[in-house]
Amino acid sequence: MNLTQFPRRRYTHGPTPIEKLSRLSKLLGGPDIYIKRDDLLGLTGGGNKTRKLEFLVADALAQGADTLITFGAIQSNHCRLTAAAAAQEGLKCRLVLEEAIPNTYSPTNTGNNLLFHLLGVEKFIRPPADCDPDVELQKAADQARAEGRKPYIIGIGGSNPIGATGYAACAQETLAQLFDMGINLDAFITPSGSTGTHAGLIAGFWGLNSQIPVVGINVSRDRPAQEKKCYDLLCATTKRLGISQTPPRSTVECLDDYVGEGYTIPTEPMKEAVRLLAAAEGILLDPVYTGKAMAGLIDLVKKRRFQKGQNIMFLHTGGAPAIYYYSDLFLR
Repeated sequence: MNLTQFPRRRYTHGPTPIEKLSRLSKLLGGPDIYIKRDDLLGLTGGGNKTRKLEFLVADALAQGADTLITFGAIQSNHCRLTAAAAAQEGLKCRLVLEEAIPNTYSPTNTGNNLLFHLLGVEKFIRPPADCDPDVELQKAADQARAEGRKPYIIGIGGSNPIGATGYAACAQETLAQLFDMGINLDAFITPSGSTGTHAGLIAGFWGLNSQIPVVGINVSRDRPAQEKKCYDLLCATTKRLGISQTPPRSTVECLDDYVGEGYTIPTEPMKEAVRLLAAAEGILLDPVYTGKAMAGLIDLVKKRRFQKGQNIMFLHTGGAPAIYYYSDLFLR
């Protein structure tokens, strides 16, 4: 797997740290738990979308784009980081923001909404509920072209084969770190949403002949739909990377036990997981992705899916700026 063939912008200096969660491991009485701190990636507030944007923005610049257009929920971490990348590159940014839960949007919302404004987003587009994201993105791009712009569309979460390449690079980075640390990893746990991170990790490990299983914790869809979405992207990504053999369907595992009532809707286990990691390790999770994924990891340890003597890693995909929007969930 040769990633140097793909154009890339660099928004992070060096690899993100891997830390042992010693106190959490002791509290749970199970395996040794490590965390890959992709919340410390570059761009404003960090998070997994930075790795995807390194390849997506490089592609946009190669095509001569002057405006990035993307789609997300009203507190989208992906939209925040797209705006940050646009600011660093001197590009304009337009956001199509969907209100996933009725009556939750306000122009004065804090969290990521505040950062959208600080980062200089040029235009906010509010589509109708339950719209088709691809249609809305195309409308926004057509409007930009009519104004003389050269737009570049980035789909939800940056999750296409170009964006997923960022997490094939993360797999490569992680294996090098594990070798230096002398750690043999038994499982890698990741939030699974738009699937670019999940599919990219599997593709990267597979392309490097690693047998580390990647376990996705769903944040939105049911298991059959999520696994199909992830596997479709995995196949497209391995093709882009030039990996001769596509990973088998069995490499994709997406657990839907921790979604709750739906995307962005809080759950009690999520709140407990966010509080626990903050109090035990001083690390902030977010309510939408990493909080639910950590709740899943904790439950899997309690159910003895992972046991003493094993090493497991949790991918911290960021999202902490959104926690301020959800402050009423955590204030005592």
